[in-house]
Amino acid sequence: MTDPSSAEPASIIGPAAALLTSLFWVLTSLFFATAGKRIPVTAVNTARIIMAVVLLGTTHVVLHGTLWPDIATHQQWIALALSGLIGLSFCDQALFTAFVDIGPRRALLCMTTSPIFALFFGAAFLNERIVGVAYFAMAVTIAGIVWVVTERAVGDRDAPDTGPSRFRRGVALAMLASVSQALGAMFSKLGMGIGWLPQDQHLDAQSATLVRMVFGLFGMAPIVLTYVVMARRVADHERIRPRWVTGLLLTAGGAVVGPFLGVWMSLVAFKHSPLGVAQTLCSLSPVLILPFSHFLLRERVTRRAVLGAFVALAGAAALAFAPDLQALLFSPRAGSG
Repeated sequence: MTDPSSAEPASIIGPAAALLTSLFWVLTSLFFATAGKRIPVTAVNTARIIMAVVLLGTTHVVLHGTLWPDIATHQQWIALALSGLIGLSFCDQALFTAFVDIGPRRALLCMTTSPIFALFFGAAFLNERIVGVAYFAMAVTIAGIVWVVTERAVGDRDAPDTGPSRFRRGVALAMLASVSQALGAMFSKLGMGIGWLPQDQHLDAQSATLVRMVFGLFGMAPIVLTYVVMARRVADHERIRPRWVTGLLLTAGGAVVGPFLGVWMSLVAFKHSPLGVAQTLCSLSPVLILPFSHFLLRERVTRRAVLGAFVALAGAAALAFAPDLQALLFSPRAGSG
């Protein structure tokens, strides 16, 4: 079965899905951050993927009538497996470790390079071409994101005080996460058959998300087994008493908007947009979280952060309509009669 959205104009589906993805990442970060204060982080990370697999499998039965998708070629299986292992398991592990080593703000700054890698992979392996206006819009969007992420970099209390070796390791892991995110996106697009299979053999985004998440769960298994022992020791040492009901409810909310809807919408974005464009629009969560920080978390949002947000959103708007802007600005005007 093809993606129900495939008959709609591709020019708006991809950017809209990518923007929804960024919004879902904001919501899932809020859910998981709150859940992690009530139950061990290992439990949150494990439960979120298991819940997502259950949700995706149930949705696949409703939409397609089967529990598992019918995939046309072995190459698609391999591509989706690599997408799940690299883009979910390895990327998340590297990024979470970088959060500990250098802090979330510095790690997110490194992650803003992911659209650049996605642009390269799309051009090198998917034969994607991007109009000139899109390059400028991508640069503006990334600049706005960097501006927001670095707004409190000087004297940031959340940044850990690390030595040179740990700092280098954190930066290296964050950059590996950035490359892995873009590489996982490329393999997911190849797994759907975009760019190399006839359209009637393309796998829809929801089915691809299910396969990708299952392989991501397999990749997390050894990591989780290691963390279970470590988390138990920490919990016993600090005498933490988990609040499981509240924690699992929050985790379930995060699983719905993150690994379920968020990853699904990201694959819709990759399917209907060039990889670099989709990855840029999927990276707006540091900007979109500002209203939640101000109104929900009661955090102070500076003028610089607001200005950076407007710059990023202006770039995102230009990126979403880049083909139309390219035609408007550079197409030769018809001569008058």
